[in-house]
Amino acid sequence: MTTSRSFTLLCTVGVFCFISYNMVRMPVLSLFAESLGAGPERVGLIVSVSTLTGVFLKLPSGALSDIYGRRFLLQIGVVAFGLPPFLYPWVTDLDTLTALRFFHGLATAIFAPSALATVADLYTARRGAALGTYTASTQSGALLGPLIGGYLIYASGFSEAFVTAGIFGCIAIAIFYSLRLTPPSPRIQEKGMAPLMAEMWKGFMVVARNRKVLITSLTDAAKMIANGALMAFLPLYGVSAGLNPGEVGLLFTVQALTSLVAKPIMGRVSDSIGRQPLIVIGLMLCAATFICIPHVSMFWLLLLLAAGFGFGEAVVSSSSSALVADSSEFKTLGAGMGMQGTIGDIGHAAGPLLAGSLIARLDYANAFAIIAGLQLVAAAVFWLMMRRP
Repeated sequence: MTTSRSFTLLCTVGVFCFISYNMVRMPVLSLFAESLGAGPERVGLIVSVSTLTGVFLKLPSGALSDIYGRRFLLQIGVVAFGLPPFLYPWVTDLDTLTALRFFHGLATAIFAPSALATVADLYTARRGAALGTYTASTQSGALLGPLIGGYLIYASGFSEAFVTAGIFGCIAIAIFYSLRLTPPSPRIQEKGMAPLMAEMWKGFMVVARNRKVLITSLTDAAKMIANGALMAFLPLYGVSAGLNPGEVGLLFTVQALTSLVAKPIMGRVSDSIGRQPLIVIGLMLCAATFICIPHVSMFWLLLLLAAGFGFGEAVVSSSSSALVADSSEFKTLGAGMGMQGTIGDIGHAAGPLLAGSLIARLDYANAFAIIAGLQLVAAAVFWLMMRRP
C-alpha cells in the first residue's frame, strides 16, 4: 500500500472515529449529565474523566506501538471508539455515567499516540503539513459531531444521539480493516513481561530526559486546560444566555471548522518558519478569545469568539505535535507522542475540574479570566525555556 493511500485511509478512519466521539462529548454529555441531576462540579468531573484514561494510558500505549507496531494499538483504539456509545442510553445515574466515560476514554488514549506516530513515520520532510492535515481530519469529526449531536437531542432526544454516534464508530471500524501498515522489526526477542517492561522503561526514560518534548507538552497542556473548560461549560453558559442546544452545537462546529481549515495551512507555515513562534502566538490568541466569552451573549459574537479560539488552537496544535516529533528519537517516536498526549490530557482533564470549581465559587467571567491567564504564563515560560541552551 502506498504512503499516500495509507495516509488517506488513516485520515478517513480519524474522521469517523471523532464524529462518533464528539457527538457524545459536545454538547450532549454536559446536557445529559445535567438532566441526571449533576451540578457544575459534577459536570466538570464527568466531562474530564474520560481524559483521565489518557493520562494513564497514552504514554504506555505509545511506547507499546514502538515495540509491537502501530496497527495493533490502532485496532484496539478504533474498537473502543465504536462500541461504548451504544451503552449510554441505558445509563440512569451519575456514577454509571462517570464509569462509562472513563471506559470510553480508552478510545483516544490508545488510538491517538499511535495514529500521530504513524503519520510522523510516513512523512519526515513535510511532517508539519502531514500532522496538520491528519489533525484537521480528526477535527472535522469535532466539527460534525457537535452539530449532529446537538440537532439530534433537540429534535429527537439523547438516545437517538448516542445510537447514531455508535453507528459512525462502527463505520470507522469497517474502514480500518482496509488499512495495511508495514509491521516493525521485533524490538525484543525474549518472551514474557520482564523484557517488555524493561524495553518500555527504556523508552520512558529517553523521553523523560528530553527537555524539548517535556516543555512543548506542558505548553500544549495549557491550551488543553482552556479547551476542556470550554467543552464542559460553553454548553451551560450558552443555554443560560438564551441559546438552544442546536445553536450551542453550532458554536463548537464553527470552532472546529476554523481549526480544520487552519491546521494544514499552519502546519506548512511551521515547516517553513519554525514551530516555536507559532506556539506562542497561538496561545495568546486562545487566551484573548477565551477571556471574552463570558462577557458576550449575542449569538453572532459568540460564533466569532469560537472561531478565534479554534484558530489559536490550530496554530498551537499543528506546531506542537510536529515539534515533539522533530525532537523525539526515532525508536521512541511513539513514546514521545504518548508523552505529549499524557501531559495534554492532564491539562484537558484539569480544565473542566478547575473551571467547575472556579465557577461554583466565583462566576463565569472570573473563572475564564484565571484560565486565560494560565495560557499567557505558559506562553512566556515556553519562550524563555526554549531560548535556553
